[in-house]
Amino acid sequence: MTSSFRVGISGYGLAGRIFHAPLLKGCGFEVCAILTTDAQRIAQATSDFPDAKIVSSILNLVAEPLDLLVVASANTVHGEHAMAGLRAGIPVVVDKPMGCSLAETKSIINLSETLKVPVTVFFNRRWDSDALTIKRVIAAGSLGKIFRLDSRYERFRPNLTPGSWREGLSPAQGGGLLLDLQSHLISQALDWFGPAELKYSSVRSIRGASDDDVVIALSHESGVDSYLSTSSVAGSNGPRIRILGTKGALIINDLDPQEALLRTGAIPHDGKWEVATNSVAFLHQGDDVQEIPSENGNYATFYNLVKGALRQENNWPVSTFDALAVASLVDQARAASSR
Repeated sequence: MTSSFRVGISGYGLAGRIFHAPLLKGCGFEVCAILTTDAQRIAQATSDFPDAKIVSSILNLVAEPLDLLVVASANTVHGEHAMAGLRAGIPVVVDKPMGCSLAETKSIINLSETLKVPVTVFFNRRWDSDALTIKRVIAAGSLGKIFRLDSRYERFRPNLTPGSWREGLSPAQGGGLLLDLQSHLISQALDWFGPAELKYSSVRSIRGASDDDVVIALSHESGVDSYLSTSSVAGSNGPRIRILGTKGALIINDLDPQEALLRTGAIPHDGKWEVATNSVAFLHQGDDVQEIPSENGNYATFYNLVKGALRQENNWPVSTFDALAVASLVDQARAASSR
């Protein structure tokens, strides 16, 4: 393989254009082909990557000489596009969720193992500032014995967004928050505290479209209970993170600025940001509250690890075991929902 890996991107909406393309560019990949059929997105792709070939089908995309395929299309075709790449012998990154169900996720991974072509899933939130700070705090033991995690992505959007497939499609088609943001919350909780069982689930639609208010509870083998909430109709957001331990609590109120930076067109040059990308973290011990140092977030780490994996220097950034564990809990949460 060449030192500059050739990448094809399937889909050029929010995931493809705002997240994957700038991170790939910032990590030194060559975006050489893009699949999109939308006129506006064709114009954007041509402007962003003048030398890239714009194609209209996944078969045309995987026919290109690619070192990596990034599937950033609508959830409903994740499986189709990922498996097309694998059959063409191209390593694949799939935006979350890998599949719309555990069965589809298994099909993708089984094909990957059969063909010996690697696949991974884009759980980029493992490289948020809060996630990296939490891993450091856990390793340091400064909270004592941790017993509870409250983790949430909440926002207030009382009206449906016209044309949003995430809000309008059924769960089988890949719509809703359980497959979207809740996948991130589950992935992070498993990364921090290990394997878990589902104990409670509420998956419901408040606005009459796809599920937009989801709460689940996990019991980890490590002894931690995780309460994970995501909602589009939260008029008052809770803190992003609250972790309780016998020596105190870690509180992080807000997300780091990485997504906001990417939406402005900023790029992490040479695989890292040139500005601070940290959330503000606090250690609470009753009335004693102290701000503690927090880590800078860096989604580019994901693609730096992909680059190393393509060179066989390190493992892929998210294991297929983790992808299956998240997909299994998502399926269980939908089936067990109290709503």
